[in-house]
Amino acid sequence: MSKTHSVRFVGLAIAVFLVISTVNANDAIKKKILDLYPQADTNGDGILSDAEEAAVSRQALKRHPEADKDGDGVLSDAEKQALIRMAANRSKQKQTSPATDKSKKEPSFANVKYGKHERQVFDIWLADPNKPTPLAIYIHGGGFKNGSKENLKPIELSQLLSAGISVAAINYRYVSIAPLPAAHHDARRALQFMRSKADEWNIDKNKVAAFGGSAGAQICMWLAFTDEMSQPDSSDPIERESTRLTCVATAGGQTSNGVEFWRKTIGPLLGENRKIESLLKPLGKEKDPEKVRVATWGAKTLEQANEIAARHSALDIVSADDPPIFMSYGMSPTAELPSDRKKLRGWLIHHVNLGIALKEKTDALNLEAHLMYPGANPSYKSLVEFFVDKLLEE
Repeated sequence: MSKTHSVRFVGLAIAVFLVISTVNANDAIKKKILDLYPQADTNGDGILSDAEEAAVSRQALKRHPEADKDGDGVLSDAEKQALIRMAANRSKQKQTSPATDKSKKEPSFANVKYGKHERQVFDIWLADPNKPTPLAIYIHGGGFKNGSKENLKPIELSQLLSAGISVAAINYRYVSIAPLPAAHHDARRALQFMRSKADEWNIDKNKVAAFGGSAGAQICMWLAFTDEMSQPDSSDPIERESTRLTCVATAGGQTSNGVEFWRKTIGPLLGENRKIESLLKPLGKEKDPEKVRVATWGAKTLEQANEIAARHSALDIVSADDPPIFMSYGMSPTAELPSDRKKLRGWLIHHVNLGIALKEKTDALNLEAHLMYPGANPSYKSLVEFFVDKLLEE
C-alpha cells in the first residue's frame, strides 16, 4: 500500500471508529461510514458487527498510539475529538488534491449485456488492454433479494488493477424475479461470456477468479466447486467456454444450504428458545419456512428443494480437484453475540463457524484453503494478496 493510501486508510479508520463508538449513531451515519470505509465490512453483509468495530478500534490505536495522551489505553472524549479533527482535515486535504486513485476511473466497458434481462449486465475494468491479464469477477451479496455490482469496494478494485489484474462486477436476477438457482446460472453465463471476449479484451482465460460476500460468496463457491459445465457441442459458442476458476475468495459465505447443518452449527448460538427457522426471512408474502424454501429454489416439493439446494452447497459439492479458496469472516469463533439485537441475524448468517466447517472439509480433502477472522494468522491477509499470488504466478 502506498504512503498516500496508508494515510487515507488510517484517517478514515480513525474517523469510522470514533463515529461508531457513539451509542446513538443512527443508520444514516452508519451508511456514511460504510461509504467512506467499506473495508470495515469484512464479511460483506452491509452491516458493521461488534467484531468489525473492535477490529477498527484496535487498528486505530495501533496506528496512532500518540493519540492516547494520558497513556491509559483508552481514548477519552477529548482524545477522540482530536482524532476526529485530524481525520477530517486529512480527508479535506485529500479531496482538494489531484485524483490519482485508479478506483475513480470509469469501467473500460459498462453495463455489458450478457443476457436479455435488465439485471444481466456487468462492468469490466481492463488492467492493461495491451497484454493478456488475469481476471477477477466480483459477485455481489444481498440475500439474493438486493445488492448491485456497484457494491464492489473501491479499494479492492484499485489494488487489483494496480497489481495487473482486470476486474469485472456483475448483476444477476434476484430471487423475486426468478427462483434459485437462476442467480447462479446468470453468474455462470457472465463468466462464459467474458471468456468468449478474451481475445478482444486481452484477458487470460486460463487465469480467472471470482470473489464476493454472503449470497455472492455462495455463487462463487458454486462456480469454484462444481465440475466443468461447458457444453463443447453446443450451437451457442458462449456455452462452449469453460466454467472452471483458478481460485476463489469469499467474505461471510454460507457454506451449506442444509437445514440440519444450520441447526447443528448455528442453532446453539441462538439459544434454547429460538429455532433456526427464525433466521429465514419471508419471500414476498409467504412466511412459512418450508413454503419459502420450496419457492426460493423453484421446487414443487420440500424434498425437491432440498435436493436442488444441496447441489448448490459448497460443503456438499467440494472435491479434491477444486481450486484454492480464501475465506474471511468478521468475528472469531469465541466472539460474544452482538449487544445490538438488530445485528444478531446478520452476525449469525455470516458466522465464522460456517467457514470453519468448510476448512475442516477441505483439510480432509488436502485442498488448499485459507480462513481469516479476527485473531487468526492465515498465510494471506487479504483477497488481493491471495489473488496476486494465485493469478500472477508463472
